[in-house]
Parts: sequence; structure tokens; C-alpha cells
Amino acid sequence: MSNKTFYVTTPIYYVNDVPHIGHAYTTVLADVLSRYHKLLGDEVFFLTGTDEHGQKVQQAAEKRGVTPQAHCDEYSERFKSAWKDLNIDFNHFIRTTDKAHVEYVQRKMEELWNKKLPSGESLIYDKEYSGWYSTSEERFFSEDELVDGKDPISNRAVEWITEKNYFFRMSAFQEKLIHYIEIEKPDFILPDFRKNEVLGFLKQPLRDLCISRPKSRLNWGITLPDPDYVAYVWVDALLNYASAVDGKKFKTIGNNVWPADFHLIGKDILTTHAIYWTTLLMALEMPLPKHILAHGWWMIDNARMSKTTGNVVSPLAMKDKYGVDAFRFFLIREMTMGYDATFSDAIFVTRLNASLANDVGNGLSRVLKLAEFLEFKLDYSQDNFSEYVRFGNSSASAQPQLFAYESLINTSRAVIRELPGMVEKVFLSFALDSHVGLFGDLNRYLEVSAPWKLAKGGEVEKRLLNNILWHCSEAMRIGFTLLHPVMPKKMDEALAALGWTFEESQKQLVWRDSGSFSLKSISPLFPRIDTKTIPVADAPGKTESTDPFSSVELRAVKILSVEDHPNAEALYVLQVDAGGETRTVCAGLRKHLTKEELIGKMGVLVANLKPASLRGVMSQGMMLAADSEGGKLSLANPESAQPGDAITAEGLESHPKPQINLKDFEKCPLAAKGGKVHYKGKELRSPHGAVLAQAPDGAVVK
Repeated sequence: MSNKTFYVTTPIYYVNDVPHIGHAYTTVLADVLSRYHKLLGDEVFFLTGTDEHGQKVQQAAEKRGVTPQAHCDEYSERFKSAWKDLNIDFNHFIRTTDKAHVEYVQRKMEELWNKKLPSGESLIYDKEYSGWYSTSEERFFSEDELVDGKDPISNRAVEWITEKNYFFRMSAFQEKLIHYIEIEKPDFILPDFRKNEVLGFLKQPLRDLCISRPKSRLNWGITLPDPDYVAYVWVDALLNYASAVDGKKFKTIGNNVWPADFHLIGKDILTTHAIYWTTLLMALEMPLPKHILAHGWWMIDNARMSKTTGNVVSPLAMKDKYGVDAFRFFLIREMTMGYDATFSDAIFVTRLNASLANDVGNGLSRVLKLAEFLEFKLDYSQDNFSEYVRFGNSSASAQPQLFAYESLINTSRAVIRELPGMVEKVFLSFALDSHVGLFGDLNRYLEVSAPWKLAKGGEVEKRLLNNILWHCSEAMRIGFTLLHPVMPKKMDEALAALGWTFEESQKQLVWRDSGSFSLKSISPLFPRIDTKTIPVADAPGKTESTDPFSSVELRAVKILSVEDHPNAEALYVLQVDAGGETRTVCAGLRKHLTKEELIGKMGVLVANLKPASLRGVMSQGMMLAADSEGGKLSLANPESAQPGDAITAEGLESHPKPQINLKDFEKCPLAAKGGKVHYKGKELRSPHGAVLAQAPDGAVVK
């Protein structure tokens, strides 16, 4: 039994919401991460639930003519039911109306009420407060935070309210929190560019936090030590992560479940978790969670999904249309941690056909079809293999067996070896590439070994066929076991076709040098999806340009900081403002431009380039630069652009893919002409002007 433990949480979802792909992604991510830790032998506690207090719940219940509790009882079940349908294996589903949670919040609020700072000031104080209040977000906003007079998050109306409330001296913990993030726990907030966002916020004076709402305005909440007030919904909600495991211990080593290893959240609630939550924990003298991981948003037509715009994707509809495991695979594979991802039926079907139907499902079908010639029985040992290799050296009919099966073995061992590091860093999209890649190797092995040529041969040929199919089956067993956390039902079917259960294979997650298989035929694991079923407007090739440049996403960025790469003399490490997000980019400009020549300048980022580790630093894109006089490089300059502006080729449709690799970009040669960057004679432009290049005509832009 493992002596490691793992506690992971999702946000608790607002009970008035309808489960959508954003909720589903976070919850499936937590489930997959939990299952991978179990696969590695760890003891896991996985928490999710619903947030059930606040003014919007009270108003919704009043509108329906039911009590708030009855409203919550009904609506909370939608999430439980959805997670059951998506095969989410949580340990505990918390509701903030649970008696144990209510009592926990009241105890912790009593603690805060009675605490004082070293200065003698109380942690909680009351004052009359005036401000712009958003019912939608259930919070106050200052004048300068409003956008066109509306709340900056939901873009809905606000009202001016003056009332007495209680405040938590959050400002007293500002420096301590900065020190914790910068010095004590540099990987506390992930990805790294989200940490920079929080530190940027903390450079400004931190206001104290209003933690109460008067019962005269809102009575659906947890009563505070002053009985005329209830807790601000965010204070109530954030404490769920601790209340759910209060007093609970892991069985393996007896440690308390708290603190969490990972809070998984969307990037829109990073401030509340990284600042409100952490300072409350500091005030209560409780351990902080080990990591807060903020993922990106799901985008449709380059816009964030929103109930307001109506572009919300139902996870249950996707499950019914394509199958629960295919949907889970798509969610985990398509979103690189920390970045936004694009959803469409076309992208979904393309991904499933390429990865699951072509690679995983096709590999199993080919092996099972050939196994019929051996009555579905395979056995193998090094000794009998050596005998037939010797025969193969003198028999042309046996030559196919001599191809490099070692590659399949090495790949299988490599994906097992790399799994713990991928799981620890939550590089699950990359892990799936690795696991599916094993099936790509398997299909290539089948092509070069051509076992179908042996199927109707004599005894020696049948033994050679046995050896080929045994190697393939062993690789598949490992691949199916590694994919099980993502697609448990389908992988149970696949392993059963090899005569294994997941539990048996998990215990033997190594490449075996001998053994047997009792295979059985099953229906195709992942039938290929007919692209004709995709709506015409969304189907691949119907509206998208076939030009490779159409798949590239270029974005104007502003360089915020420049540091020397610690392990590469030619590289700088840049922090760039990409329009609402900060990215880390490694750029080979160190021998060409000084830091002073780069800081504050605008540039062009290849924004959908697959992130890659360059000498130990994860680079989230690539900057464009032109070959100038004397072998120097000059930065491509998007004239008058703002950070985040899209850069396109004049007259060419743009349909960026969620991710491209370097080879995809190299199919799009860029060059300078007339002081501007061109692609096939077309100017690169932002909404504000051309992209400039200080380079002679014909100079390469790369």
C-alpha cells in the first residue's frame, strides 16, 4: 500500500446554474487526476459539491414560490446526477446547507471574531459602508472597477447601497501572502503566469474584506456571531474545503486530510481563492493548500461560453451524442493546463477519429482479427522467441518477425516511467499524447512486421504470428491501463478483450517478458464518426481555409519583463501581456537585443504553439523576429496594436487550431517586404495597422 496521499477539490458550483462544459471540465479533470493517483497507489480524497446560500438563491426561491432549502434540494441534485452520468467518482459531495458545514463556519467565524492582531486591533470590525453592489456577483465594486457603470464580471446593473457591515482585516496579511507566494512556496499558484497575475494584484493596496450581509436585506445564509447578519457567500463557500474534511484522516498513514494538495479552479475565481481564501486561512492559523491551479476557459467562436450569450455546451448532450468516455477524453486532451481551449463539433470529431478510432480502436481491432488464426490464445517467453529468431535468420517467410519490436517495448516502458512526473505536474494533455502515441507505435509495428503474411502459414509461421501479437497485446494492456483514469468504462471493455481486469493489470504495470493472453472478439471500441453528421457550418473543410496559415493564431503582445535564461546563453525568458493573461516565452534574442530594447515593446506571439520545455523553462509560445542587417534579429512590430489583438493575413480566413506544433508553423513562410511582414504577398495586420519589420526585402521572419 502506498504511503502517499492526495486531496483534490473542485469549486463548489452555484446551485442556480445548469451544469455546462466548464463545470464538467473541472470535475472531470479532478476525477481523472484522482484516478491517476489511485493508479500510482496513492490514497485519494476527492471533494466537489454545491454552493447554496446568497441573495440569488433567495430571489430564485421566492420567484418559484418555494423555500430556499427546497429550491437547493432540487437544484443540487442536477449536479449530482450529471456527475454520476459522467462517471465522476468523488469521495464527498458537500452542500453549504449541510448542518456540519454550517456549524463549522460558525465556529471559525467565532474564532475570527475573538482574534486580535499583534497591534491589538481586532481581526473583525464593523463600519458603515457605501458602495456599488451587484446582486449578480453578490459583492461590492468601487467606482473605478465598474465598466460603463456596470459590474465588470457579469456586465449587469449595480445599485448604490449604504449599510453597516463587518470587515475582515485582510490588508494585515498582504505582505505575508506576498512573501509566501514569492519565497516560501513559488509553485503555490499554477501555472506560473497566474502567479504573476496575483502578485500584480498584490502590488496595489489590499482592501479589507466585507464578510457580512444584513439579514434585513438577505436572510438566506449562515448566521454570524452578530445574529442580525449572515456570512458573505464567498466566506461561507471557501470554508467548504476545510469543513468537508474536518477531523478526517487518511487511513494509510493517519495524517489529516487537510490541507488540500490541489484546488482546481477556473481562472475567473483566482483572486477569491489566492487572496480571500489564503488570508482567511492565515488569520485562522491553518495550513494553506499546497497548490491552487487555475485552468482556462472553453471558447466558442473565439468567445467565452456564457449563459448571457447562449453559447453554452451541455455535457450531458455531448455524452449522449458521442459517449461519456469519448467526451472525457476530449476534455482532458484538448485543454493544455492554464490555457483557453476551443470547442466545436468539428474539433471534437476530428480529435476522436484521429486519436481514438484510428490509433486506439484500430490497433485493438487489427490484433483481434489476426488472433482468430490462433484461436485467441497467445503465450510468450524469451526462450521460445529466441528459437524462432534463429529460424528467422534462415527463413524468408519468418523475416517480418525480426523487425524492431524493441521500439514497442521501449515506448511502453517509457510511458510508464514518465507517468508519475506528468501526473505530479498535471500535464494530463501531454500524458494522453504519450499514451495514445503508444498505439501509434503499435500500428507501425504491425505495418512493418506484416503478421497477416504469417496467418495461413505452418507451425513456425504461427509461432511467429503469436510472438508479434503477444508484443502488441502487452503494449495494449499497458496502454489501456494508462488510459483507464480517463475512459474507465471503455478501457474495462478493452482490457476484458485481452482477458484482463483493470485491477489485475494495475498490479502488473510493467512490461512482462513472458506470459499469456486469452483474447475475445468485441465490437469496435471507438467506431469512426462520419463527418457528414457534423453541421455544415461546423464541419471540417466546409468553411475553413485549406491554407496552413489559417490554423495559426498570431497575437499582439507587450513585453513586461526580460530575464536571462538560467541554462541557455542564447535565450531570454520574457513575460508578455497577451491580452488578459500573462505568458512566459523563451526567445532566442539574447545575442541580438538588449533587455532595455525589449522591455515595454510590442511584439507578435505565435499563441497556439504547443507549450514546450526549453532547457527547463516552459515556453508558452514563440515571438516573431526578422533577419536584419549584419546577422542581427529585429522584433516584428504590430503597429499601434493593443495586447491581445489578433494578427491575420490580409484577405485570408483565419480558423486557428487549439494547438499547432513547430512543423505546422514552418509550413507558413513569412518574409519582409517594404518594411512590413508578409505571408505569400499578403500583409500581416492587426485591427490597428500592419506588422512592421526592420529588415531588407526578402528577409526571413521566423
